[in-house]
Amino acid sequence: MRIKYTISIVFFVALVIIEKENNIISRVSDKLALKQTPQTPLQPSGFSHMLLKHNGSFPSHKMDFMLMKRRLENYSEHQEVMTRGRKHILLLATTRTGSSFVGEFFNQQGDNMFYLFEPLWHVEKMLTLDTGGTNATAAAKAYRDVLQQLLLCDFSLLESFIDPLPVDHITTALFRRESSSSLCEESVCSPFIKGVFERYHCRSRRCGPLNLTMASESCLQKEHRAIKSVRVRQLETLRPLAEDPRLDVKFIQLVRDPRAVLASRMVAFAAKYKNWKEWSMGGDVPIDDDEVRKLKGNCDNIRMSAEVGLRQPPWLRRRYMLVRYEDIARFPMRKATEMYRFTGIPFTPQVKSWILKNTQASKETSGVYSTQKNSSEQVEKWRFSLPFKIAQVVQRVCGPTLKLFGYKFVSSEEMLTDKSVSLIEDKVFNVL
Repeated sequence: MRIKYTISIVFFVALVIIEKENNIISRVSDKLALKQTPQTPLQPSGFSHMLLKHNGSFPSHKMDFMLMKRRLENYSEHQEVMTRGRKHILLLATTRTGSSFVGEFFNQQGDNMFYLFEPLWHVEKMLTLDTGGTNATAAAKAYRDVLQQLLLCDFSLLESFIDPLPVDHITTALFRRESSSSLCEESVCSPFIKGVFERYHCRSRRCGPLNLTMASESCLQKEHRAIKSVRVRQLETLRPLAEDPRLDVKFIQLVRDPRAVLASRMVAFAAKYKNWKEWSMGGDVPIDDDEVRKLKGNCDNIRMSAEVGLRQPPWLRRRYMLVRYEDIARFPMRKATEMYRFTGIPFTPQVKSWILKNTQASKETSGVYSTQKNSSEQVEKWRFSLPFKIAQVVQRVCGPTLKLFGYKFVSSEEMLTDKSVSLIEDKVFNVL
């Protein structure tokens, strides 16, 4: 639809130019500027390339115009063929929702998938260092633009956020490189250099520092691309990606009971959540405290993104899926099948094998940051570590979010710790 609309604009411009050849370049530039946005910059190819080549002259005869029309039609067909079948997946979540575990569903897909683990970590870090805090508007734009380029296998914008800056597109500082199988494949594995320290080095093979040019080339050879991120606050900010004709984006939003998320964060990020730990020991929780307001803001962002997705506006139609961590933990194979069906990507035996192996892990391998979980046990675990009064605070400030996602409220400490009472409603969010 976007391509056809663009072609009609171009034809209109061409007709105007044929009638009036004065100020040709400025007229064409003005018309094309209507279609040029920061999110979808015009490439020096197709129609714009042809204008530059003519250097101000334009065919003024009907025969020349018809030839140009055919060329444009062929170009648009070529673009459709280039993108047809290739999928771009964004797994969006917040911390402690099981996103690393679910991201492995795509990381383990095989040779056809280029998967990136939390590339926006660098963007958030740089913006926070520069400003002392993260400006939501600036961060949203930066996240959007970096994701867009990465889905197109362009690492140049991400490079500008990596500290220290890569030299000749080579870096030892990419966050969690070893969590992306694609960045440790043979085609991206440069020769090992003795004495060069890389904190997040590959574990599957011995590689040298990451060459981002090689990573880009490998990405371009893959049929599908997936990125996992816990840093996007509002789904609406990614609308330009859904409307980019070069991409076929599928958004998967992963959510989890906010009470369980808080309980997990109090363990994983103990220093940051020390106030919550103190409140859980005794005393009342000040409802107007910054930490409580932050919790409410996080819940509101998650809920508003889900409300946009579930409304299925035209730009998100057949592009959005909501998944609860609890459903994945209880029915991993079924939910993985649904996710793959939604994306239109083959559900490979390799992924199925990984899920079977990693959803029945022992306690020794189920650490805080592990992707190996006895997943059904994880669903209920938080109920025995989170004090009832803290659960009440979460229910108070995150009530609409709990209701939307089908999480039941607890009215007593006995109900909270009663295993026979499920706090998860049966709920269908997506029609596949």
